Amino acid sequence: MGELERTKCRLLIIGGGPAGLAAAIGAYDEGERDLMILERETRLGGILNQCIHNGFGLHTFQEELTGPEYAQRYIDQVLERGIPFRTDTMVMSVTKAEDGTKEVMTVSEEEGLVLYRAEAVVLAMGCRERSRGALNIPGFRPAGIFSAGTAQRLVNIEGYLPGRRVVILGSGDIGLIMARRMTLEGAKVLVCAELMPYSGGLKRNIVQCLDDFGIPLKLSHTVVRIEGKERVEGVVIAEVGPDRKPVKGTEEHYDCDTLLLSVGLLPENELTIGLGANISRTTNGPVVNESLECSVPGVFAAGNVLHVHDLVDYVSEEARLAGQSAARYIREAEGGTVEEKARVEVKFSGGIRYTVPTYIAPEKVHAFLKIRFRVGDVMTNRKVVLYLNGKAVSAKKRRVMAPGEMEEIVLTEKLLKKYPDVTDLEIKVEEDA
Repeated sequence: MGELERTKCRLLIIGGGPAGLAAAIGAYDEGERDLMILERETRLGGILNQCIHNGFGLHTFQEELTGPEYAQRYIDQVLERGIPFRTDTMVMSVTKAEDGTKEVMTVSEEEGLVLYRAEAVVLAMGCRERSRGALNIPGFRPAGIFSAGTAQRLVNIEGYLPGRRVVILGSGDIGLIMARRMTLEGAKVLVCAELMPYSGGLKRNIVQCLDDFGIPLKLSHTVVRIEGKERVEGVVIAEVGPDRKPVKGTEEHYDCDTLLLSVGLLPENELTIGLGANISRTTNGPVVNESLECSVPGVFAAGNVLHVHDLVDYVSEEARLAGQSAARYIREAEGGTVEEKARVEVKFSGGIRYTVPTYIAPEKVHAFLKIRFRVGDVMTNRKVVLYLNGKAVSAKKRRVMAPGEMEEIVLTEKLLKKYPDVTDLEIKVEEDA
């Protein structure tokens, strides 16, 4: 096979979901016109197309929208700007060329193999669900075991009801929403079991999807056995101790035909790893700076490929910054003004698991920067304190903090100018007396 012809495009955005759409709009509004969205599905919108429940857009549009409605708002903006996109197009690899440009290999039924050469790339591939294989549950492999997202697609897009008597393992937001959805479609959801001593979902979803329908949530419980060979006939759940191992004598049997798994989401970072970008062990997403740029210059990331979000409004806000940053990078590279600034690591303590970004160049913060983070346990009566060079410069009281809800602290350009020689930046969660 001969060498593929390289198609030039200054900015490529991989993924046409909420992150990719917002990144494209951000780049366009920043002045970049030579850009392209690449999406593997038949239409734009990503996972939002199957999220027909409401609750989207409260921060972005100050109104409650369904997932498809929220996606359409951004699709309309892409169409209004005339931003080109390719659907049914799978990105096979992203590599770094010798001259610093990025080569993106794609395949589609219509165009076959196409090799793009881009000055910058925004990674917006989203995330996937953790599968049964990662859980080590004993039993056969009968029909009737679905990830919550797969069940959501079957019900909302394909029009199939996966089962009539349902047990849900895991209390992530998708699992909680599917407990309500399956109930509304006529199924009986028997129980939602959660390994951890706290739910992994938003409080509002626990109330609206479980409590309002009388569905019990059993914390510190897990599935220890799946019964049935051809089809699920029942499951056994048991309480787990502090070591998260089942406690003998606490087993409970449920007659059911369906088991839904809502046991976590993983950023889709095969392309990122293949590119050679540094990956965080905590988030499983790339390590980024204040511009959401990875360790590979000219490669930016946003949305669930960077770290798993609980609100799509935050995804859109973050992705817009990534698109703007990519457009600025291209402009600066053309003008020969790209310079490496001294970066400061974002340190954290007091129960914080990670921050995004991981490090910042204070001089490159435009107007303000939201540093987002999650805590590792449920906490009450705390305050989040920002320290610059060892001095507390801001504090925010938090009555309740939980792993299922993302936190943020705002770092303003005005504040950083007051401390022009920042060498130490730390976010601490402290007791609020």
